[in-house]
Amino acid sequence: MPRPPTWVVIVACTAIAAAISIGAWPVFNRIEEPRHTIEFQVGAMEIRSYEGVIAAEVEIRGERTAAINQGFSILAGYIFGSNKSTRKIEMTAPVTHQGGEKIAMTAPVTQQAAGDVWKVRFMMPAHFTRETLPEPNDARVRIVVDEPKRFAVVRFSGLANDARIAEEREKLLAFVADRKREATGAPVLAFYNPPWTLPFLRRNEIMVEIDR
Repeated sequence: MPRPPTWVVIVACTAIAAAISIGAWPVFNRIEEPRHTIEFQVGAMEIRSYEGVIAAEVEIRGERTAAINQGFSILAGYIFGSNKSTRKIEMTAPVTHQGGEKIAMTAPVTQQAAGDVWKVRFMMPAHFTRETLPEPNDARVRIVVDEPKRFAVVRFSGLANDARIAEEREKLLAFVADRKREATGAPVLAFYNPPWTLPFLRRNEIMVEIDR
């Protein structure tokens, strides 16, 4: 049987990916996000006030895309059972599996640069405290507690490649300056969707902490 033309395969794969992405959209829209209020919004720009959050964090040295992939894998291991707890937790999160406690998935996954080191984070569900979170088995995973903060945020869809990130970062910093605010931290990249999501359905954000 002759092999179908390349463009047919591409169209077919795109159609399948679209069906998966659109079908999964309501599910991923219900994933818990850090609690916050929107204080100001214009177009894709927002100023948000966040409550304190607890996150699992890992630092990876190297190129951005490779760093987030490696960091994601390490942190996914933690929330899917690679931790020291053996107790079950309530049904709002997955149950204990293979002697480790699973933790419900939240959004976004964030990435922040410090030189050539990237900090990759998973936000923890709000019902956990530092004391009730299970300790990681992997020493590279740190549990960090952030106090309430205010962020300026720009939201965009599509592929978050280096050129697009640089473009959106400049827009965000210009917005901060126009609002007569001061950035007090390095920009943070935030990703809300699974990797199979079609670019036009993706929610990407760049966040920068600003003065309160």
